[in-house]
Amino acid sequence: MEKKAFLLIALVFVALPCLQAQTAYDKKLESLYKNTVSQIKPSEVKLKMDEGKQVVLLDTRSPEEYKVSHLPGAKFVDYKSFKSADVIQIDKDAEIVVYCTVGYRSERVGEKLMDMGFTNVKNLYGGIFQWANEGRPLLNNQNQPTDSVHTYSGSWSTWLQHGIKVY
Repeated sequence: MEKKAFLLIALVFVALPCLQAQTAYDKKLESLYKNTVSQIKPSEVKLKMDEGKQVVLLDTRSPEEYKVSHLPGAKFVDYKSFKSADVIQIDKDAEIVVYCTVGYRSERVGEKLMDMGFTNVKNLYGGIFQWANEGRPLLNNQNQPTDSVHTYSGSWSTWLQHGIKVY
């Protein structure tokens, strides 16, 4: 019985801070999102990828951020210079998941995609931070596995709980 009590207490001390950090991150995201683009959780995207379903991943961050790490199979489209020519080869009905650091910039690109007539656009909830925080795979510029994540800025780095922070 003592062992069970110890495990329960240990679980509370380990899990509670993680849950509190996630709750704070969720609140931060709620303040950033306009909810103009449907959201999709990293677990749902990973499941689709594992099942071999076609998902077009668009990384909307800066070139520097993309070089540090990106989701496997992601295509780079620069948020600052995004234009229709960047996605002309993509079927308008394809499932597209846009992402950035936390989901703000990608939501703006998602809006542009929908304005261009794309019908199945989703924003990755929590961005690459949530993906990394859940321990999901990332690739570097040489398409090799990495734990590094560009955090956009020092102030945003607090939200990355899993991985090596790069500024």
